[in-house]
Amino acid sequence: MNSARRQWLMGLSSVGAGVVLLGCNKAVTSESNEGTGEKESDEPEVTATEDLMREHGILRRALLVYQETATKLSGGTSIPSQPLQKTAKLFRAFGEEYHEKKLEEAYIFPAVKKAGGAAGSYADVLRAQHQRGREITDFIITATAGANISTSNTKSFAAALESLVRMYEHHAAIEDTVVFPAWKQTLNSKQLDEMNEKFEEIEHEQFGEDGFENALKQIAEIEQSLGLADLAQFTAPALPVG
Repeated sequence: MNSARRQWLMGLSSVGAGVVLLGCNKAVTSESNEGTGEKESDEPEVTATEDLMREHGILRRALLVYQETATKLSGGTSIPSQPLQKTAKLFRAFGEEYHEKKLEEAYIFPAVKKAGGAAGSYADVLRAQHQRGREITDFIITATAGANISTSNTKSFAAALESLVRMYEHHAAIEDTVVFPAWKQTLNSKQLDEMNEKFEEIEHEQFGEDGFENALKQIAEIEQSLGLADLAQFTAPALPVG
C-alpha cells in the first residue's frame, strides 16, 4: 500500500473514532440527566425578594379596590358591601397575618434594623403602619358585615379607605426600593437560598400549596364583581390639544 493511501485510511479511522466517542458522550450525558431528573427547560425558582414584591402586587390590587370604592362613595354612588368584605378579609389573611407578621416582622425588619442605615431607620415606622392598617381593616370588616355599608357617614368611611391607600402605597414603595434590597444584602448566597425555602414553607403552612395563586384568583374575582377587571379603563386620557 502506498504512503498516500495509508495516511488517508488512518485519517478516516480517526474521524470515525471521534464520531463514536461523541455519540458515547451524548449517551452518557443523556443518561446522567435522566438519572438526576434535571431538565434544561426547568423554570428558575422565585427568590424570596421576588416573592415579597409579587405579594405586594396582590395588596396593591386590593388598594385599587379601596380607592375606586372611596371615589364612588364620595360621588354618591352606592357600593355593595360583600366585595369590600372579601377584600378586607383577603388583605387581613394574605397581607397582615402572613406577609407582614410571618415574613416582614419576623425576618426582614429585625435584620435591616440590626444592619442600620436608611433601611434600618424605617423598621419602626413600618411596624407602626402595619398596626394602623390592622385597625382600619377591623373597621372595614365591621362596616361591611351586612348587606349595606353600615356607617352613618359614608364620607368618613371613604376617608378611612383613602388614608389606608395613601399610607400603604408609599409603605410598599419604600419596602420594594429600600428595605427589601437592604435585607438581601445582609444575606450570603447560601442564606438567601435558605430564606427562599423558608418563605415557601411558611406560605404552604399558611395556605397550602397554592397560596399565592389562590390570593390572585380571589382579587381577580373581586375586581370582576366591581367592574374593575378591564385594565384599559384606567388608561390616562389624552392631553387636550393646543
